[in-house]
Amino acid sequence: MEKSAFSGRREQVDAALRAADVLLHVAAQSVVEVEDLVTTPQLRVLVLIALQGPQNLGAVARELGVHPSNATRTCERLVVAGLLSRREDPADRRFLQLDVTQSGRDLVESVMEHRRKAIAKVIENIPAASRESVASAMATFANAGGGLGTEDGRFTLGLNS
Repeated sequence: MEKSAFSGRREQVDAALRAADVLLHVAAQSVVEVEDLVTTPQLRVLVLIALQGPQNLGAVARELGVHPSNATRTCERLVVAGLLSRREDPADRRFLQLDVTQSGRDLVESVMEHRRKAIAKVIENIPAASRESVASAMATFANAGGGLGTEDGRFTLGLNS
C-alpha cells in the first residue's frame, strides 16, 4: 500500500500550518484595505462590538489588553470618526455603553467581505471535484478545535461564520 503525503503527524501539522498561513494572509490583506481609515486597535474594537454587541470601556480595555485610559482614547477617536456611538449604559449609569454606528458596521462588513472574496478566490483554485471534501475537512478541523475562532478584528474571518 502506498503511503499518503499526509500520513505522518508532522506532515498533517505542516499542512494545517500552511493553510493557516494562507488564511492569515487573507486577514492581513483586508486590514491593509482599511488602514487609512482605522488603526489595528481601532479595528479590533469595531469587530469586538460588531460581534458581541454594545460594550463598556472596561470590556474594551480587557479585550485590547491595555489600560482603560488607552481604551478611552482609542474609542474616543472612533466616536469622533462617527464609527462608534457612546451613551449612558441603561443598566448602570456610571458606565458608558459603546455601540457600532452604521458607518462602523459598513467598515467592518467591508473588511469581512474582502475576506470572503479572497477566500472564494482560493477555493476557486481548488479542483472542483475536491472543493466539497476540502470544505468538509476545514469544518472538521474547526469542530475539532472546539469551533472557537477569534473575535480579534485582525484575524476574524467572518461575522456569521
